[in-house]
Order: sequence, then C-alpha cells, then structure tokens
Amino acid sequence: MNHLWAPWRRAFLEQPTVGECVFCQISRRRSDAEDYVLHRGETVFLSLNKYPYNVGHMMIVPYRHVIEMEELNEKESAEIFKVLRLSISAAKVTLKPDGFNIGANIGKSAGAGIEHFHIHTVPRWLGDTNFMPVLTDTKVLSDSLDKVWRELSQQIKRETRGESP
Repeated sequence: MNHLWAPWRRAFLEQPTVGECVFCQISRRRSDAEDYVLHRGETVFLSLNKYPYNVGHMMIVPYRHVIEMEELNEKESAEIFKVLRLSISAAKVTLKPDGFNIGANIGKSAGAGIEHFHIHTVPRWLGDTNFMPVLTDTKVLSDSLDKVWRELSQQIKRETRGESP
C-alpha cells in the first residue's frame, strides 16, 4: 500500500477553534480580494483556499452554517454543483491542469479542519507532487494566491456573463 503524507497540514489541523466559523465571517464580509472570494452566488460562495494543497485549490461554501451534507436544502445543493462546474471550467482556461480532485471532508475523523460543509476543487498536473513536503516540510506552489485569484476571478466573471473562454 502506498501512502501520501502531508505533514505541513498538521499545524492547521491542530489549531483550536476559537470564536465564530471563518466561513461564516467571510460570508458576511465583502473584502473579496483579501478573502480570495472568486464568486458569490445566491446561496454559496467560491474562494481560493488560503492553505492550498495545490495551486488553484478552491472551496465552494454555503453561506448558511451547515455541518452535514444532508442539512443542505435543494437550492444550496443545486448551486453547489453549478459553482463546481464553473470552478472547473475557469481553472481549465486559466491554469490548464491535467485533472482535478473533487471532495469534501465531513467530520473531524475525515480531516474536516472547519466544521462548515464545503467542497474542494483541486487542480492537478502530472508530476505536481515531489520530495519537498516530505524532506523539508515545505509545499512548493508555482503561483501566488493573489495572481491566481486575479486570473480565476476575471475568467469566472467572463463565464458568468456568458462570454466564451
């Protein structure tokens, strides 16, 4: 059996939860560039992950604080998949990945560092993992969050206006 080790995540996972959920805070603030919010829908928002597994790692988050997937209403569920499709489409145009990982960590035992349901979209490239995280506890990311946010948010605006890539 092979294992994928991600030791750089330990510090994030061990942070104590203090105060209000970070996603609930972001949902109310309107500092989208600072929070790396790429798109605001009616019931969900799309943002870059500030602690990415890979360049372009995005999260689709309901505004309403729900912990379990089955707590989502029909409108939220439908919009999550609409925004998921948008996130993949925009990433294909701007980042040109070879594939994607899509997933949700539900519950602490599944790795949920924030107990507010959300979906991850992680662009992947052939050969995008290497020895750095294992040997040096360092994840190498080829682009800055600011640059990726600018490119993705511009493409998402074009797509939501119905413009071709």
